Amino acid sequence: MSTLTRTSNRPGRQVRTRVVRPLDWALPPAPVRREVLSELPEEETGRPPLLFVPGLRHAAWCYAEHWLARAAARGYPAYAVSLRGHGASGRARRRHTTLRAYTHDVQQVAASLPRQAVLIGHGLGGAVVARALTRYPARAGVLVAPVLSGWRVFGRALLRNPFGTLPGLIGGGVRLSAGQLFSRRLDPELARRYRSRLDRSAAIPQYQAVLQRWQGLPIAGAPVLVVGSPDDKIVSLRALRAAAELYGTEPLLFPGMGHDMMLDEGWAEPIDAILDWLDKTLPQPTQASEASSLHY
Repeated sequence: MSTLTRTSNRPGRQVRTRVVRPLDWALPPAPVRREVLSELPEEETGRPPLLFVPGLRHAAWCYAEHWLARAAARGYPAYAVSLRGHGASGRARRRHTTLRAYTHDVQQVAASLPRQAVLIGHGLGGAVVARALTRYPARAGVLVAPVLSGWRVFGRALLRNPFGTLPGLIGGGVRLSAGQLFSRRLDPELARRYRSRLDRSAAIPQYQAVLQRWQGLPIAGAPVLVVGSPDDKIVSLRALRAAAELYGTEPLLFPGMGHDMMLDEGWAEPIDAILDWLDKTLPQPTQASEASSLHY
């Protein structure tokens, strides 16, 4: 298998990124209908589209509540995809419902957008985005409370919610409590409503999330931002720092927020910070007009 060896941002460390992936070509995941929700700016701004990827048991609706409109108001075309088996996206047989299939879904949607996209993933969707960044030449990547260290997350969840976590070991759905997802600042009735919209999780991705290994640096050298909260009941501060270290950076932290930052009280703070980072990190539309016209 062909690999590309590159030096990471961590001194003295080299990372190999796979370039040729025969399994992806020879045995692609079965196609499914994909739900994509969007909010677009009132006029063309030349900014790259943002593709939001939800995590375990979540679907595109979790971004449509607040973050899509916020991004569009800042001039970014904003899209959110529901991974297969979630939301209104189609289902596939168990062997075609894996982290590789989820990554395939994200790549396919990103390739359908009018310009090279920024990929933003939350929770397990952060792991999917991390994988997609090694395959798709994204403008940038943002990992929000990412589940990159599955053993750490599983052990933390087991201690805090054993009866909701244990079913995942025998192929059942992991039950996430409102206390794991949201801070106490969020209205309890709103927290119950959000939790009632969660989908059933798929067995294979749950196992893979625990056993997964880091896939490597972005293939196009895209900058990556890691965002989270030190008060997250699912992804610990240690895990956030470890995830950021993989990309040679430090996590951007929002104390007092829960795991579902896009729904929790104070949701505007992290998305505004992400958009500010993109404004500073990516070339302005006038400087990138030629590049932004390319279709991937």
